[in-house]
Parts: sequence; structure tokens; C-alpha cells
Amino acid sequence: MQTSSRKLDHLRICCERKVEVGSAGFEDVRLVHAALPEQDLEDIRLETAFLGASLKAPLFIAAMTGGHPATTAVNRRLARVAERFGLGMGVGSQRAALEHPEVVESFAVVRDEAPHAFLCANLGAVQLRDHGVEWAERAVEMIGADALCIHLNFLQEAIQPEGDHNARGCLAAIAEICEDFKTPVIVKETGAGISRETARLLWGAGAAAIDLGGAGGTSWAAVEVERTEDKELRSLGDLFLDWGIPTVVSLAEVAGTGPVIATGGVRTGIDVAKAVALGASLGGMALPFLRPAMQSDEALDATAGTVLQELRVAMFLTGSGCIADLARARTYITGETRQMLEI
Repeated sequence: MQTSSRKLDHLRICCERKVEVGSAGFEDVRLVHAALPEQDLEDIRLETAFLGASLKAPLFIAAMTGGHPATTAVNRRLARVAERFGLGMGVGSQRAALEHPEVVESFAVVRDEAPHAFLCANLGAVQLRDHGVEWAERAVEMIGADALCIHLNFLQEAIQPEGDHNARGCLAAIAEICEDFKTPVIVKETGAGISRETARLLWGAGAAAIDLGGAGGTSWAAVEVERTEDKELRSLGDLFLDWGIPTVVSLAEVAGTGPVIATGGVRTGIDVAKAVALGASLGGMALPFLRPAMQSDEALDATAGTVLQELRVAMFLTGSGCIADLARARTYITGETRQMLEI
């Protein structure tokens, strides 16, 4: 089961190796301080809505894992924290389970552990093109999903020894499924960002939301460099380590055109606050949750609690009593991010 084994490789590498490359741009964003916030910190409300779902906070547990028996416990813990904190959650690519039913349980556990959470299924654009609506329906049914994420990972595919190098027909496949599919379709990048031009294509295809997956967090080129012993592929991967659109730049290009999840280098609750102030519906995190998810429920709860408290304090200090207020908070943008936005 090559696909299943690869999922375990990815999990191990993300936990043990340095796979974060570049900057997402959040250090270039400063929220304008409200010296007179006129709020009670204890009364700050984090609740928000996304694609018709009510969430207790604008924090999304981004796609991480599944597809190997050893990942089942991790997904159980992630689902439990999503349920306890009322967060949205995505699973990793379900290709392995669609090819090998014996690993379905590694994904199916998330709905068992999170009966009320907003859960997102996950299928690659290439798999959607090649297998069509049948695989999409099976992916959604597998976890009782509230939305289907179609992931775009062509940087990773180009570096990966087993990668799919033919991207033709993927946009048409996305448009076809968006037309009739009963579940909202989110199109997500996986570390190289979404440009305004690509966003325009995706909205035109009928996407319900876009997950930016910007550069500056986990680099899947770096992950694949760690996996391969092929010298040519390692050299190619090294050259593309910092390829892509930083998350903040991608957000600035796409914000205001439809529902957006900002993922890629989101590392603190302050980053989530900045993302919302810049126009994101949700801020998504993967790597910060991965190591605690490998440890215990207590470690994972502590991580989620810390992020949400950071978000709450950032809201307090901008005078934002609720997420709608935070979305109107003013920001300063400096440095390389500002330079890129002015080009």
C-alpha cells in the first residue's frame, strides 16, 4: 500500500524534521492597538459562522493525516478537540482509504469522536478528475462530512517520486462537481498559495470557499526532499523550497471575493486575529496541532486553549467584542509583504 505508507512517512517527517520554510507574512502585519478598548475581556465572543455552520471560534484544524492504521489515534484526538472546542476540522487526503478500504477506519473515527463538529472530507484534484463524483461521494460518506475539500498540491507532486505530473482537466472536474454536488466544495492549496487569477477561476467554477494554503508554513517540497534519496529530485526540491505566494499576500489578493480560510504559517492566536482582520473567515492550523496530537488529549487541549486565549486577548486589545468587530479592525502592513502588495 504505497499511498498508505507515504502518509505515515509524511507524518513522521513533519514531526521530526525541519519542514517550515520562509515567511507567511504575519510578522509584517500589526493590528492597530485600542488604548481604550471599552470591552470586558471575559465577555469577548469568538463564535462565527462558516458555510452555514455555527462554530465556537474562527479556528480551523487543517488537514493533517489519515490513511494508515498508525494515524487513527491522531485523528481521534484531533476530532475530540474539535468537538470540545466547537472548531472546524479537515482530514488528510482520503485517497489511501478509497484505494484500500482496510484503512477507512483511520478517517471514519473523526465523526465518531466529533458528532457535532464541522468536518471536511479531502480528495485531490487529480483523483477527482480521474474518478469523478463516485470518489467524492465516498469521501464525504466516509466521515459524514459537512464539506468536501479538493486539494491542489502540484508543487508537491512535481517533487514527489510517485507524483502525478498531469494537471490537465482539473478545473473542469472541479466545475463539474460544484454544479450538482449536495455538499459545499472548498478548494484548497497545500502550501503554495492562491493568486487572484486562480481564485477567479475557482469562484467561476462554483467553489463555495477557498483555503489559501499559502507559503511560509509547512513546505511539502521540504517534506518530499526528506523522503527521497534521488539526488536529482533532492536538488529540484531544494530549489523550490520557498516557492509560492506567502499566506498574507494570498489573503490580500483573494479577500472579499468569497469565504476564505487562511492556512499556511498560522502559528498563534494573534495570527488568526490578523487573518480575520485582513478578510479571512477562518484561520487554519496544522503543524502546531500535530505534535500535541501525537502526545495526548491534554496536550492538544492545552494547545487549542492557548491559541484561543491569544485570539481573545488580541480581540480585546483591538476593541473587538466579536468576530464581526475583528473583521473591521484596522491593520498596518510593512516590510516585504507591503512591497509585494504594491507591485
